[in-house]
Amino acid sequence: MPTPPMTSAPSAPPRSPEPNHGPFPARRVYSVVGVPPEIQAYALAKYSRSSQGMLESIQELNAHKAEQFLDTFYFQYGHRSIADLAHLVFGLEQISILAAIEVVDEPVWDGQERSTRYQPFRRTGWCLPDEIRDTPGEATYRQTAEALFSAYEHLTGALLDHLVDAVPRPADLAEPAYKRSLRARAFDLARSLLPLATHTSVGQIVSARVLEGQISRLLGSSYREIRAIGAELKAACQAPASAPLSDEPQAPAAPTLVKYAEPSDFVARRDRDLLAAAESLLAGLGEADRSARVELAEPSTDPLREIVATLLYHHDAAGHSFTQIQRLVGDLSQARIDEVFDLSLAARGKFDDLPREHRAGYALAFDVLVDQGSFRDLHRHRRCVQVRQPLTWSHAFERPEDVFGSGLGPRAALAALEGGLGEMYVDALLKAERAAESVRGSSAQAADYLLPLAYRTRCLFKMDWAEAAYVIEQRTQPQGHFSYRRVAWGMYTALRERHPKLAEPIRAVDPDGPLDLLRR
Repeated sequence: MPTPPMTSAPSAPPRSPEPNHGPFPARRVYSVVGVPPEIQAYALAKYSRSSQGMLESIQELNAHKAEQFLDTFYFQYGHRSIADLAHLVFGLEQISILAAIEVVDEPVWDGQERSTRYQPFRRTGWCLPDEIRDTPGEATYRQTAEALFSAYEHLTGALLDHLVDAVPRPADLAEPAYKRSLRARAFDLARSLLPLATHTSVGQIVSARVLEGQISRLLGSSYREIRAIGAELKAACQAPASAPLSDEPQAPAAPTLVKYAEPSDFVARRDRDLLAAAESLLAGLGEADRSARVELAEPSTDPLREIVATLLYHHDAAGHSFTQIQRLVGDLSQARIDEVFDLSLAARGKFDDLPREHRAGYALAFDVLVDQGSFRDLHRHRRCVQVRQPLTWSHAFERPEDVFGSGLGPRAALAALEGGLGEMYVDALLKAERAAESVRGSSAQAADYLLPLAYRTRCLFKMDWAEAAYVIEQRTQPQGHFSYRRVAWGMYTALRERHPKLAEPIRAVDPDGPLDLLRR
C-alpha cells in the first residue's frame, strides 16, 4: 500500500539561521504529520541504526518495509521500545461506564471520557450486556436500568429548581451561564443514580506498546462487552484508518504491532489462584472495616510483605481495608508469604509484564473508600499506582443527608430533603440493589452493570509526596465535585498528621469551608 503523503511538513525543512561550521549538517527542527504510525515508528527507530534524517527515512519507506523491520526488531529481537514511537488515536463510543473504567485503566494513557457534569445521559441510554439477553433476568434488568434513569432525570430537574431558589443570580452573570453552573451542580449529585451500564464515550491517544497490552488485557476480561471492545480495537488497527479531514485513502494504523495481541494465560491463571488465596487467607478477618473514607497505610519495611499485602488486597472480594490485610500479612509465616508471591508469578510467560501490585516502596499509600462516580475522577491520576478491589455492593452508599449537604449547600439541601428527594434517592438505590440480586441468578456479570455510581468502591493509591501534593491541590478546589474534594482533603489531613512539615506547602482547600455553587 502506498504511503499517504505528509499533509503539512515540507519535504526540505528550512535550515537553521546559524552558520554551519565544519563538515556537519546544520541544525534543523521540524514537525511531521500525516504519516501512518508504524512507518513513523520505523523512521524514528532508525535513528539508533542510521545517520539518516527522519524525513529522508520516511520518504524511502513503505508499509511493507515497516512491517519487515518491525517483525525483525520488535517481535524477534524483543526491542519493545520501538512500539513507544507509534501513537494512535481512537474513539470508543457507546460503551458502558463499566467497560470505560477497564479501557482507561492503563498507567501510561492519555485521553478523555464523556463528563457526567456537563450533559445529560438519558439521550444515549444504557447497555444491555449479552450475558443477560434471552435469560429470565432480562426483564428485571431492563426495568431496573430504566427506573434508575427515570430517577436520575427527576432528581436532576428537582435539584436544579431547589438550587435556583437557594442561589440568587449575580447581576454580572448572564442567565444562561447561571443556569449552566447550577445544572452542573445538580448533575454532580444526580449522577449517583446512573448505573455502570450507562453508555459513555472515550477518546484515547496511546502508543502501540500500551495499546498491545491494553488489547490483551481487555481480551482476557470476564465481561463479553469488554472482550468485544478489545477485539474491535485490534480490528481498528488493521483496517484503514478514519481521516475526516482528508480525501486521501488511508493505510491501517498499526497492522503489525498489535497482530499478536491475545489474552494472556498468565493473567487468567494468576487471578484465579490469588482469588482463592485471598478467600482462604482473609476468611478470619471478619467484617470489612469501613470506618474511614481515607486511611494512610503504615509504611512497610519489607517490600516482599508489602507486595503480598497488595496482591491479597487487589483480589479481596470481601473488601477489607489495607490496614486489616497488612496486619494479617505481618503475622504470616515466611513460607506462606513466599507461597503467595510465587503464585503471582507462576504462570508468567516470556512477554508478560510484572503485575502492578509488584510496584512496592512508595512512601505514601492511601486506602480510599469512595463512591464509584468520584473514583472515576480520581482514576485519571496516572503518576501513582492504583490497585482496585473487585466490584461489590457490600460497601453500600453514603447517607443522603451527607451527600445533599455537601453537594448543594445547606439551604438547597434542606429544601430537597424536606421535599422527599432524600427518600426517593435511597429508594431508587435500594430497589436497584434488590433487583441486582435477582439478576445475579441469571448472570453475575450483568448484575454488576446495575451498580449505581453512588455505591462505594475501595482502591489503594500508592504515590510519592509530589504526586500527593498535586492530587490534593487539584482535587480540593471549590469548583470540583464535592465527593472527591472530601477524599483529597482526607489525604491532606492524614498526611498532615503523620508528616506535618510535608503538609505545610500544600495548598489544600477545606471542603467544609464556604461553598460557591456558581464557581466552575
